[in-house]
Amino acid sequence: MNTGIGDVGAQHLADALQHNTSLTTLDFYHNKIGQVGAQHLADALQHNTTLITLRLNSNQIGAVGAQHLANRLQHNTSITELELQWNQIGDVGAQHLADALRYNTTLTILDLEANKIGDVGAQHLADAIRYNTVTVLSLFICIMTLLALFHLDTHYTKYLEQ
Repeated sequence: MNTGIGDVGAQHLADALQHNTSLTTLDFYHNKIGQVGAQHLADALQHNTTLITLRLNSNQIGAVGAQHLANRLQHNTSITELELQWNQIGDVGAQHLADALRYNTTLTILDLEANKIGDVGAQHLADAIRYNTVTVLSLFICIMTLLALFHLDTHYTKYLEQ
């Protein structure tokens, strides 16, 4: 979906998601929802128990939007795949998501491609996936050094796309 509905449209969608019992995948990319729209969708995750795949690629959510999602993911028991490609979450957003991964036990795929995540964010993610069920962590087109990749690859036996 490429509608550019913004945060107001995301709020309407989030309202519907709270009570939806059949939708399992939401592929919602390039809609300019920003951090406010991410907060609305994150709030919906508190009540929705059927959504298993959430793709919010290219939505300009930033680190604050990642924090909103991370806060809800801590206790979410249905989302197994989360894609946040091209959202400018950076190291700070990666840290928020890493904090959520310490508690979430259902997420298996986390795609953070092209989010300007550097060594600090990579280290937070590496530490967090020790406690999680994540089997695929994509950090393609990020700005980590080889040392950060070494920490992700050798200290933990999780799969990392390079």
